[in-house]
Order: sequence, then C-alpha cells, then structure tokens
Amino acid sequence: MSLGQIIRKKREQLNLTLDEVSSRVGFSKPYLSTIETGKVKNPPGDGLLRKLEKILEFEPGLLLHIAHMEGLPCDVRQEYESAEAENQKWRQFIKNLIHAKTDATQLGELLAESKLDAEKQSLPLAAGRLVPVINKVAAGYPSDFDDLDYPVGVADDYVRCPDLHDPNAFAVRVVGDSMEPKFREGDIVVFSPATEVHNGDDCFIRFAEPHETAFKRVFFEPKNKVRLQPRNEKYSPIIVDGKRINGLYRAITKLEKL
Repeated sequence: MSLGQIIRKKREQLNLTLDEVSSRVGFSKPYLSTIETGKVKNPPGDGLLRKLEKILEFEPGLLLHIAHMEGLPCDVRQEYESAEAENQKWRQFIKNLIHAKTDATQLGELLAESKLDAEKQSLPLAAGRLVPVINKVAAGYPSDFDDLDYPVGVADDYVRCPDLHDPNAFAVRVVGDSMEPKFREGDIVVFSPATEVHNGDDCFIRFAEPHETAFKRVFFEPKNKVRLQPRNEKYSPIIVDGKRINGLYRAITKLEKL
C-alpha cells in the first residue's frame, strides 16, 4: 500500500473523519484528502507526518520512513528493499540455527533450503560520509598547526568519502613536497582515528609540545622512538620520542589536485 492508503486505512479503523484529523493537525481537509488519494503534488513534510503518527497511533517514525522510501529513486529503493529482504532471510536463518541447535555439517543444506547465497557480493559503495577539512598539514618538517578550534566534525569545507563510517574522520590539505610522489601539494588526504596504525603507514602526526603536526610515514623504533620517514628521497627521516606524540592517524584515502 502507498503512504496515503496506509493513512486512510488507519484513520478509518479509528473512526476518525478527515474534518477531525484536519482540526487536530492544523492542515486543511482538501490537502489531507489529496495525501490519502495519492494526488498530492508536494509530499507531506516531516512535521505533518509526525503529527499524523501521534494522532493516528502509528509507531513513531513509521510514516516518516515510508514517506522517505517513496521519495527515493526507483532503482535505489529496489536495491534497498532487495538488501532488506536478504537481511530478513539471514535473521530467520540464524534464529532457526539457535532454536534447532543445528550441527555444523548441516549448514550447507540449510543454506540451500533457505535460498541464501553465502558468496553473494556486497552492495555497491555508499555515497559516503561528509568529512570536515580542518586545515593544512605540512609534508615537510613539523610546523605550527591551527585547527581553528572547530568541534569534532565541523569545518568550513567538506569532502565526501565513500563507504567511510568513522564519525571522527577528518581531512587536511597537503603543503610541501616531502611526501611526493604519492602525495602532492594541494591534495586532500582523509585520516581515520578509528583505523589501526602499522609500521610504514602514511600518518597525520600531532605533537604535544610544541603544538605541531607533520605528515609522514611512521615506523616504530626501539626505546619508544618513532621514525618519521618522508617519501621524497630529498628529505631525511626524523627520529622523535614517542612521548612527544599525542595523536597518530592513518591516511585512508586522498583526493588529488588536478
């Protein structure tokens, strides 16, 4: 059923007239009628839908979800519904395993009966999270850095990073040539605090005293020393005490300046 049909059916179940609903939500009877019949030119706003959810005793958020789904392009909605149907099959499959205490040797047979494909490819990349570009990082020797005191996730500029789920991810613009040829001046590099750092990773390094940052490959040396290695062979590595570093964030993607 469409959004309008769902609203009309619930209204009639509660024995409410359009006049009664209209007076309670503050919208005209003709407009509510066009929603129920699907003839509305402009989709109902979230505020009206929340009022209808309350008055018609819907589960909070249900009408909003249905309306937002109806507003999606057909291909996107089909992809979402297909993924949701597959997820429901998997949830039921897991429930059956728990209740039946199935032997591991029978899993293949059960998968076939459930028409589930364990080898199915994942969905395409999501549109991605908007990542704040907080300032610039020196691809040279450590330099003064100012993140402009922005709260986490806030900045004057943003880039979209596909399939990124770290809410604390941030991006910076590269200054200097010490990380060439992989990273050039003007490139925007995205860093993820949630990603584990290993030897040889390209990292944003934040120093405690003085307040400086650098962009280098990181190598962990004995006695709590850290070697900051430029990619550009013209530059020498820098050895620092690990106690000086209060932030180490791995680069996960870049946007090149053309």
